[in-house]
Amino acid sequence: MEKIGSSMKRKATARQHKAEVMIAGEQLRLRLHDSKLIKDRRYHLRTYPNCFVAQELIDWLISHKEAPDRATAVRLMQHLMEHDIVHQVCDKCSVFKDAKLLYRFRKDDGTFPFNSEVKVFIRGQRLYEQLISGRSSVLQVREELGVAYQRSFPGCQMIDWLLQNGEAESRRQGLELCRALLEHGIIQHVSLKHHFFDGALLYQFCINFRRRRRLAELLTESDGDAENFTDSPFTLRKNLPQGNSNFLSVQPTKEIRVMSAVRRGSWPSQQNSPGGYLPPVPLCSASLAKCNPKSVLRRRVTCRELLSPGGPFIKRVLTVVGDAVGWGFVVRGSSPCYIQAVDPGGPAAAAGVKVRQFVYQVNGLCVLHLDYRAVTKLVMTGPRTVVLEMMEPLD
Repeated sequence: MEKIGSSMKRKATARQHKAEVMIAGEQLRLRLHDSKLIKDRRYHLRTYPNCFVAQELIDWLISHKEAPDRATAVRLMQHLMEHDIVHQVCDKCSVFKDAKLLYRFRKDDGTFPFNSEVKVFIRGQRLYEQLISGRSSVLQVREELGVAYQRSFPGCQMIDWLLQNGEAESRRQGLELCRALLEHGIIQHVSLKHHFFDGALLYQFCINFRRRRRLAELLTESDGDAENFTDSPFTLRKNLPQGNSNFLSVQPTKEIRVMSAVRRGSWPSQQNSPGGYLPPVPLCSASLAKCNPKSVLRRRVTCRELLSPGGPFIKRVLTVVGDAVGWGFVVRGSSPCYIQAVDPGGPAAAAGVKVRQFVYQVNGLCVLHLDYRAVTKLVMTGPRTVVLEMMEPLD
């Protein structure tokens, strides 16, 4: 349980860092607009609206003491580029350069990626502003187990507030929203011991959205290892409480480490659980193993071979409905991804997913040229029911 709790804490920290980057980026965008640094600019007989010159921005960051030198300023802007906050107007280069090049905030040209994570973040920020500016009685100094917590709120009162203000149509919808906010590091239990419940447990906002961020803070905590915590939601099961046996397509190597895995799950009869911190909507089992087996593929297959007419592959459309533990398969590889392992008693096996199948589409989106991390994110941010189009070898 300690390793699972540690992994969840690191994952929450990584998500909070992403939130800090988004807030700092938005604050910088508004300041640059106020300073008239962002404006329409003409280059090679073409006008680019709402953009800035990289060199001018670097000068501005140094003069406003946001960065001590040009190298640090470039690193800061590169950090914002990697988080899809800014980009070059022509998208020809993914590196921020201290030159007379035009860049733009994605929020200014409508290219900001509003995925499910961003939508939850924006919703949380809006709720925070409403609660703070409205002087709501929901946020008060309250005690839990003899410890006083500033601006805390019971879970049941927060759901009442959501219903009264039209933010949720039912208590169940309010509960799902609060669990999503907790999962994305926007709220938390005051002592980090519990998931969100519609009861008397106390919670707080983890993020002060109104605090002025200094850009230099973004480089103090790196989220470069965040991918390690979402390596794959289809981690092999081990010692499940229902008694399901492990599944392995091949013998694992000696390198086996226990870690938490992101699973989509339900929460029946969990409110009275005295255990430690429980992750929201995606559910972790008590003991999960991540293995590093060799590839099950008999030979390397390219995307071109899969797409070639008359090839030795057939397409199959499979619908996998995830259960409380997950989807029950492991995906690996890069361009194309393939099925490494399948739980014989899981949803994937029941739907017809097999080892060595190649993933062609996920919910109607072609993923043939993506790696398994991108496919993982696509599945995790989608509905519980996943429609997979697979390419299966004839032999």
